[in-house]
Parts: sequence; structure tokens; C-alpha cells
Amino acid sequence: MSRHPLSSERATLDPFVVATGDASPRDQRDLMERPFFSLAKARRTAPIRYAAGDVQVEVFAVPEHGMATIWDADVLIWAASQIVEAQNHGLTTSRFLRFTPYQLLTATKRGTGIRAYDLLKRALDRLQSTSIRTTIRHGEHWRRHQFSWINEWEVLARRDGQVEGMEFVLPDWFYRGVIDHTLVLAIDPAYFGLTGGLERWLYRVARKHAGHQPQGWRFDFAHLHEKSGSLARASDFALHLRRLILRQPLPGYQLFRDVENRRELLHIRPANASARVCGKDVKGVCTPHAPAICTSHAGDSVLRTQRSQLSLWPDDENQARNLSNSTSNFYRAAQSGENPPIRAEIRGPAGGEQSVADPASSTARPGGGQ
Repeated sequence: MSRHPLSSERATLDPFVVATGDASPRDQRDLMERPFFSLAKARRTAPIRYAAGDVQVEVFAVPEHGMATIWDADVLIWAASQIVEAQNHGLTTSRFLRFTPYQLLTATKRGTGIRAYDLLKRALDRLQSTSIRTTIRHGEHWRRHQFSWINEWEVLARRDGQVEGMEFVLPDWFYRGVIDHTLVLAIDPAYFGLTGGLERWLYRVARKHAGHQPQGWRFDFAHLHEKSGSLARASDFALHLRRLILRQPLPGYQLFRDVENRRELLHIRPANASARVCGKDVKGVCTPHAPAICTSHAGDSVLRTQRSQLSLWPDDENQARNLSNSTSNFYRAAQSGENPPIRAEIRGPAGGEQSVADPASSTARPGGGQ
């Protein structure tokens, strides 16, 4: 394979070669509640603009590809899962990922036919062409960060045209939010089976805010609508929420409708008050849909390069992390990352916040905190 041009970011990064082993799915906290993605399958070009306090999110799309969707975000969830799993096994990771499309497609419960590969390429196009501006996790002096979900990507093929692998480079903002384990949460593998944009977004909101707290969390309908950036009318959005309450589609959570002072509230509670994971009693970690939250099945060997499947690449192998140099390896001690117990309060719809999003979208207003 020819060397990458000097203009390519890959020329300056060591590759993280994703092996064939499974990784428990993890999601990045900052992406789990705010309107970073289109929630509709139809192409969206209208921007998203959201502001709450000092948090600002702006998302812009190009007409050729449209905005990255919440289904496209599965690529980022998969990447985060692989990075965290490798770190947990003492391996060095990188923003530059090498993998086979089959690995990503099977892990996210997609098909592996020609159409699935084509849809993956379109998803990568949208992820690269979507532009994000945000003040989340800003530095002391730098107040706004601008990036795309993928900096660059490439298909690796043999001379006969057979696709053997893919590469892409993640933005630094996202990567740093993954290697800090306090900013990552395990999610139910059944998430990938959710078909609606609103229910996918709502599950991520539930996982971040309600978590495993027995009392759950309550959200004002109006605030959910606002925070999702939905283009739907508030009345249509509320109707969609009521239908979800009837269907109960969220794995591991139950939805209830409360009414207080003529306001509709969505109450989300964990379905199981307690369960056992990895032989230990915990609060609501497992659900009937998620038998594989633990990673005890994944040995060190599954995270190393399988040459028979990655023969197109040179003899790259993920090196063991140098634990004596935590800075260079971006190592952070793994923490549970669960939400601390918080009393759920209800706030009225916040005025002045501006947002635009898709007809199938939703937003979460925790009762009294971001």
C-alpha cells in the first residue's frame, strides 16, 4: 500500500488495529442527551442550534450528504467501545482506527450484505461532512471547539477490488471524551435494535440521567421537545411520547406519564431494581436484553491483530500500554461513571433556547440539572 500523503493526519498517528473480539457497547456522555444528530432517516440540511446556560451546540450539514443521523452515531459508539475495551486490557489506543467493516456491522446488529456496506459508506460520508461547534468541555481560554465526527476515512482494497478493511480518524474532542472513563457509560446491546430515532435518543437520555437510580428521573415534555431540537410541533412531539409510553420500547427502562399543574411529565425508571452482573449485586445494571455487559469473556488475545483477517496491513500490533507513563497514553483509572443520586425536580420550559432538529426527535430536561 502506498504511503499516505503528508497532508493526511494518519501519517502522524500510530494505528489502533481493532481485533475480532467483542466489546461491550459504551456511549459517550456528552452525546447522550443533547441534539448532536438528526433523528430522522430523511435527509436533513437544516442546522441544529441549542443553548442552555454556558452549553452551546451547533450542528451544520452539507446538502450533498445531509446531517449525520442517530443511526450513524452507531459508528462512534462502536469506536468508543473498542477503545475502552482495549484500554481495560492495557493496550495503547489511537484516534486512527483500522478495522474490517464486518466487525463494525455485526457488532451494531447490521446486515453484512452489499447494501449494508454501501449504507456504512454513506454513514461515514455524513459523519465526515457534518460540522459541529460546541462549548462542551472547553478549555480555560478556548471557549468553542469545531470539528467533524470523522476527520478522514478510507476503504482498503486488494488489487482485485475486494474490500478488506477500513480506516478512519476520530476528532480529538470525541477521543478525549472516550479515554476519560468518567465520561463513558455502558449501554444495553439491545439499543442497536431500536428502530425509531426518538426512541434511540430517549434511551440515551434515560441511560445518562435515570441510570440505575431506583427512583428514576422525570422530564418535562416541553423541555424534552426543546432539548431535542425537533422540527415537529410540540403537540406532535408530545403525541409521539405518549405512543412510546404505550409501547414501552426502551430496554431496561419503563416509561410513565405524570401530570402536574397541567404539565405533562415523562417519568423514566429502571425496569429492574436490582440484578447481578459478573457475580456481584448491583442496582439495575442488567436487563433481559443485555446479557453481555461484563467483559470477562474477552481475553487479551482478542484485542490483538489477527493477521489472517488484516493481511493488507503491515505487521501492526497494538502495543501494551506503558502504565508508568499515564499522560502519553491518556490513561485514566476506570470508574463507574454512574450518575450520583439526585433528587428529581421539575422545571418549567426554559425560554429563549433556540433549537432546530428532526420530526422524530426528543430532549431531556433532568429535573433541575444538566
